[in-house]
Amino acid sequence: MGDVLPLTATKAVPPRAQYPEKQFSLRRLSVDKFRNYTHAELACDAQSVVLTGPNGAGKTNMMEALSMLAPGRGLRRASRDAFGTRAPDAAQDGTRKAPIGPWALFAELETPEGPLTIGTGADADNPEASRIVRIQGAPSSQNALAQHLAVSWLTPQMDGLFIGSASSRRRFVDRLAIAFDDAHNGRIVRYEKAWRERSRLLADGTGDKSWFAGLEQILAETGVAIMATRAALIADMNRQSAAMDTLFPKVNALLQGEAHQLLDAGLPAIDIEDRIMQMAATSRKAGNVSMPGPHETDLVMMFSGRSAAEASTGEQKAVMISAILAHAQLQDERLGRPPLLLLDDVAAHLDERRRTHLFALCSALRGQVWYSGADEHAFAPLSQNAQFFHVQNGQVTPSNASSSSG
Repeated sequence: MGDVLPLTATKAVPPRAQYPEKQFSLRRLSVDKFRNYTHAELACDAQSVVLTGPNGAGKTNMMEALSMLAPGRGLRRASRDAFGTRAPDAAQDGTRKAPIGPWALFAELETPEGPLTIGTGADADNPEASRIVRIQGAPSSQNALAQHLAVSWLTPQMDGLFIGSASSRRRFVDRLAIAFDDAHNGRIVRYEKAWRERSRLLADGTGDKSWFAGLEQILAETGVAIMATRAALIADMNRQSAAMDTLFPKVNALLQGEAHQLLDAGLPAIDIEDRIMQMAATSRKAGNVSMPGPHETDLVMMFSGRSAAEASTGEQKAVMISAILAHAQLQDERLGRPPLLLLDDVAAHLDERRRTHLFALCSALRGQVWYSGADEHAFAPLSQNAQFFHVQNGQVTPSNASSSSG
């Protein structure tokens, strides 16, 4: 495993006995043929889990595996053929080799309702199909995962959220919103399907007035519901953050867009739907595909009186940490279901004071928190209440930096 640097207890997060009993935690994880892991087993007994090791060892891959316990494509939003382990040598024609068998994950969890087992992975008989999900051994669906547990994450790839595309910010808000409304994802799928159909008909010059009216009614009704869910979440996160005692900046977020202006004006939902349908019809008759709706929403977060897009990388990281923590606390307080929180390389841009503060805030949550990083010393404040693993070349082994389970 290599030498493990000693951890000091200075400025440590208080021992786990000083925090409330966890309501949710992952106790065992088995990973097969996933990314650079041929096979890995982790047994966990702590509220905080730390993965350390050199860059490229597979720390983020393990975090991604954990993120597959939630609906969707995981923290990297990878295509379904990207997960499986491949032969180390490249194909002779330069193409990417096919995965070596189907990937699979199996997790044993403790929840307020009792033990829970989840299995998920590729379908060996139909690799092009969506991944298989089993809950308590019975066939299930990805959407059902959200009814049993919540998974939230913060990764270095999210550092560019504020300067990236508006669509990535919408996906971020929607991922957070699904934790409070598991029907939200279904509405988004329905909206996108109707939007594609309307756009296709307009491009082809086909479809009659009643057909378009039907699609635009679906878009208006579903769109208002989507926007209302997003708006409620952002308002709640702002309030939650304002009440938090933290060194990190308060969340001050808002949603922008033509349709959101109607929502912000306090109009009844039925009036907003009628207005959207009228604007859609007017636009369509003019040969324009555009119409107001959740597809043109953008998230803006403020920092020191200006958009976070204008802040430094470190400031943007701090804003993201605040948002994730506010969301996690909301889930804990409102749903009694704190998330499995995945913080990938989160300590890299924080000074010692803010790192220790972050660890204390996360340890006070009633859910399990997973950290990863190259520098084991950065996690020294967790030496009294965390379980440490060392990751090297797709192998995960317990580290002697781990605290005892008492």
